[in-house]
Amino acid sequence: MTSRPWFVVPLLLAPGLGLILLLIGSVVYIAIAQSFGGFNITGTTEGYSLAFWQDTLDRRVYWRAVRYSLQVGVVSALLSVALAYPLALWLRKPFPGAAFIGAILKAPLLVHGLVAAFLYVNVIAYHGIFNQFMQAIGIWAEPRRLQNDPGAIGVYILQAWKNMPFALLLLTGSVQSISDDVLDAARDLGARAWARFWRVVLPLTTSGLQAAAVIIFIGALADFSFQVIAGPTNRMSMSQLMVFFKDRGDWHEAAVVGVTLMILAIAGAAVLTAFLQLLGRRRWRG
Repeated sequence: MTSRPWFVVPLLLAPGLGLILLLIGSVVYIAIAQSFGGFNITGTTEGYSLAFWQDTLDRRVYWRAVRYSLQVGVVSALLSVALAYPLALWLRKPFPGAAFIGAILKAPLLVHGLVAAFLYVNVIAYHGIFNQFMQAIGIWAEPRRLQNDPGAIGVYILQAWKNMPFALLLLTGSVQSISDDVLDAARDLGARAWARFWRVVLPLTTSGLQAAAVIIFIGALADFSFQVIAGPTNRMSMSQLMVFFKDRGDWHEAAVVGVTLMILAIAGAAVLTAFLQLLGRRRWRG
């Protein structure tokens, strides 16, 4: 058997992976350099310094945006996974109509987030369908303003509606990969349904949970469309703050927010992965 030269594999990966790394790396480099004073969009460069970071970190609106974006990312990820998990368990075994139900549950994947936000706003509008229904059944005497609620309930609903099907797609594959022989063996050893879930199913699907939660967290953390259309008006997310700085011409401050988003995405994904891994291990050990 002849061995291939060491450079064959990198050459084969270069057309696809190399281009991706080049594009992503160049964007990350420019964002980081711009946050320290380089690559000014106007063409004038004042030199590299920490002034833009210091100025941005001293703003209260920045820290409010950090807390709010992290809150939306974590809650959206956990809520989507929590809704998708029981559905994945329910659809594990084929039954009449299972394919149709699965297709209906995955339908939000085909709807763009911006379209979903406008549809939601129309439903909960002051004279929308939801207000009319609540008045018709006698719960509310008059319409109520539900759009852009200060608690960001609308954002959580939209995030769960949009991301739950994606989590269901990943978790269904993880749940269906568990062999019936494993569950039958646990049943023969005296494990009841609840014990089989905590000690067998959950540990074996931890990787699917991690993948779904991390991807949803990163998307919700940096979401812009849901925040602008249905989000609260008394605070901004990180993406809104970045656009706010950009519209004012403060490109370096916008880059600081963008780099912060990258750091939060990486750190948050690592923490979320570790938490779910720890949860699966503890349940495995019992």
